Amino acid sequence: MELILTEDQELIAKTAVDFVGERSPIARMRALRDDGDPAGFSRELWKEMADLGWVGIPFAEVHGGADLGLAELTVVIEALGRGLAPEPFLSTVLLAGQLLQRSGDDAACARWLPGVCAGDTILALAYQGVTSRYDAFSPSVVATASGDGFRLAGQAIQVLDGHVADALIVSARTSGEQGEASGLSLFVVPKDASGLEIVRQSRVDGRNAALVQLDDVAVSAADALAGVDGGGPLLQQTIDRATIGLCAEMLGGMQQAFELTLEHMKTREQFDTVIGTFQALKHRAADLFIEIELAKSVVMAAARAADEAGADPGELARHVSVAKAHCSEAYVHITNEAVQMFGGVGMTDEYDIGFYMKRARAAELTFGDAAFHRDRWAALGGY
Repeated sequence: MELILTEDQELIAKTAVDFVGERSPIARMRALRDDGDPAGFSRELWKEMADLGWVGIPFAEVHGGADLGLAELTVVIEALGRGLAPEPFLSTVLLAGQLLQRSGDDAACARWLPGVCAGDTILALAYQGVTSRYDAFSPSVVATASGDGFRLAGQAIQVLDGHVADALIVSARTSGEQGEASGLSLFVVPKDASGLEIVRQSRVDGRNAALVQLDDVAVSAADALAGVDGGGPLLQQTIDRATIGLCAEMLGGMQQAFELTLEHMKTREQFDTVIGTFQALKHRAADLFIEIELAKSVVMAAARAADEAGADPGELARHVSVAKAHCSEAYVHITNEAVQMFGGVGMTDEYDIGFYMKRARAAELTFGDAAFHRDRWAALGGY
């Protein structure tokens, strides 16, 4: 496995970094927050990203995509992480979109994915239950058989971009017990379905999310991706791949936070001396640099493993857990150090570094924290 970018990937990465620097600085996210923007992101910018081909990177050409892999997608998301771009890559591309494509449901893919690739359609995945924490197989939504279909009832929390989604993919228990992969079904529910209520949440890290309440929502068996009772493995595999994308975003964020800190250290004076000349701060900065370099390697290794033909799900899951465990701790550690090196001003809203600390805290808990993934890695290895 080569942990270097190809020439094409380097070109994509450079284009993405330049685009984010020019079109999506952190000031844009600040403005969206302060103005109380109803969408929480720029639909115009999302359309531009689609026109550049970024949104369609992992999707089949027949649906308007580029039929490329996570290795190409992660370099784009890494760049977006530098500016904390709020556009719905995680929800629409990595979660709901990838779940659709991997389901093999040709009709559902043909209905939704062309709009996704064109930047016209937003999708969201509603799978987290009120008490499920990191367990993807314990939804709070229950599907009760009704005629030749089902009725969905319950609540899903932390539904990323759910408030602007044109359709939701809802995880529901159709049989079996909570925590079991079997008996889980994934239903496609349009936003205008009767009995569906979506309430937007305001999160501290600026990412868009919603609470989704389902009250006797009617769905058919044909709406179940991977078939009735067959959605569990598909859901877990999709979350694993989305976790790689999230790690790439975290990598971009920690790099930008580090660069902001270095710039501050080169200009901030204390006792008539630039603080970047203090040996203790140099050592701390060197430690952060090492953490970032390690993060680059584990994220790239996970993306490469996901793109390998016939990738073993167990081995891929181990790569994912290594990447998420390291990035969770590294992002939090780097932003903690950054705020401290900024001194008292780092705690104020006036400075951008605080935004990265907030995103680090939320990203750490998304798809499982470091402790969860260390435990999963050990279990997968038979320890």
